Amino acid sequence: MAHTPVNHPLRPLYRALALVAGAYMVVFGIIGMIQTSGESFTGVTGVRVLGQETNMLWSIVALVVGILVLATNALGRNIDVAANKYLGWALLVVGSYELSTNRTDANLFGFSMSAVVVTYLVGLILILASLYGKVAPQSQAGAPRQVREGRTA
Repeated sequence: MAHTPVNHPLRPLYRALALVAGAYMVVFGIIGMIQTSGESFTGVTGVRVLGQETNMLWSIVALVVGILVLATNALGRNIDVAANKYLGWALLVVGSYELSTNRTDANLFGFSMSAVVVTYLVGLILILASLYGKVAPQSQAGAPRQVREGRTA
């Protein structure tokens, strides 16, 4: 049984945090694409954008993730909950990969340690927003029917 809250009173705050995280990824992706044009597509380029090292590949990925976050959060209807959850976990996986390959030739996204930290933070913000962003009609919100009626099994 799922225990995620439905119609949480702070849902607008978490949705706003997800929108800010998505907007940050879009801005980072656009500036990164401008700054890394003409550089290597993968690998460490030494180009810093908003305090993080990046390359063209990570700039494109960040732009796409940011656009997806903004679009799904604008739509709402619990689509944002699923998208934030999966994109948040994907960012944590990417951050873990880049943490383990930092300062090696396998550093595909050209991450520095600051980029790993920011990727983790954005991923955690998206996961947090997915945990508290679910909405439902008031008649379906609250405890499951068995619990409301006093039955436990």
